[in-house]
Amino acid sequence: MTYATLMVHLQPGRSNAGILAIARDLAERLHAGIIGIAACQPMQIVEGDGYVPADLVQADRDEIEKEIKTAEMEFRSAFQTRGAPVEWRSAVMFGSLADYIAGQARCADLVITSAAWQQAKISDLVMQIGRPVLIVPAATDTLDLDHVLVAWKDTRETRRAALDALPLLKRAKRVTLVEIAGEQDFAAGRMHLEDVAKWLKSHGVSAGVLVSSSTGNDAMRLKAIAQEQGADLIVAGAYGHSRLREFVLGGVTHDLLLCANRCALVSH
Repeated sequence: MTYATLMVHLQPGRSNAGILAIARDLAERLHAGIIGIAACQPMQIVEGDGYVPADLVQADRDEIEKEIKTAEMEFRSAFQTRGAPVEWRSAVMFGSLADYIAGQARCADLVITSAAWQQAKISDLVMQIGRPVLIVPAATDTLDLDHVLVAWKDTRETRRAALDALPLLKRAKRVTLVEIAGEQDFAAGRMHLEDVAKWLKSHGVSAGVLVSSSTGNDAMRLKAIAQEQGADLIVAGAYGHSRLREFVLGGVTHDLLLCANRCALVSH
């Protein structure tokens, strides 16, 4: 299993240097093709707003198209020396940007986006896309893969994420499987992780296991472990509970989307 094609999501109107550096590095390591994508919504005019001058609407459209063109130039400049296929896609639309990107991702194995994008839009993308999503913090421009932490919970979403992450796990220098469990669930947690470690070994990935005590806030405990272990990347299943419950109560997915200091690969 590999990622033959990567899709990198650029945000018009801002620098995308960091996410492009990571996308370029991954594409080179994986010998993968690369697709750049950007999308914007024009000025929203709703009934009751009154008259909006046509020149204002046109100026907004012109600015958006200029920003998308600049993003395309930034993308092409980052990959101009590559021999592998490079493609660009973009759109200006009133509809959902997440819907557009999710649809276009039909031709990619992995989508790379920035945590600086609106969290609600990232969550919509993760829920709809049917592909793994690599979320890159705004200030990050490297993904070393010295240590990858897999946040294990025995759910469909986590099993999907572990499978989707295999191309990166195979290139990691160190992999640690972590399950956070109550005292009464420690034995079951270790059994889960040993099964997963055995499965990973069949794919050529050696992984350590760690069962950690729950402190009542699994997201904070996971972040603390990642910090203690010096993890470069967290792999996790997304939205094991309903998305509404995660937003209201604060779940692991919610916190990963807001994480400001390391990349996260999530699948739903």
